[in-house]
Amino acid sequence: MSTIFGNRIRTLREDKQIPQRQLAAALDIDTATYCKIEKGDRRAKREQLIVLAHLLEVDSKELMLLWSADKVYDIIVEEEEATQILNVVAESIVQYKRKSTKV
Repeated sequence: MSTIFGNRIRTLREDKQIPQRQLAAALDIDTATYCKIEKGDRRAKREQLIVLAHLLEVDSKELMLLWSADKVYDIIVEEEEATQILNVVAESIVQYKRKSTKV
């Protein structure tokens, strides 16, 4: 698993000098599970992003972006044409948004 999200929350936590056990308690998980989230060995749940954003004083949209990027990364990282895949997806999203704004 990728650690784009995990690296960011670790940096934020360390900058604010918040112990892992404190964030784990706020998320109602054990410290070992929280450590796995930071290392990228486990994925945070979507609903936990709001709690983390609040505690780390960061925009929840930023955490959602990084969390989602990890998911995409994990799916295509081993594909030979990963960059081209991302370009196709990006273009498809642009077209989808154009269609949905016309409705």
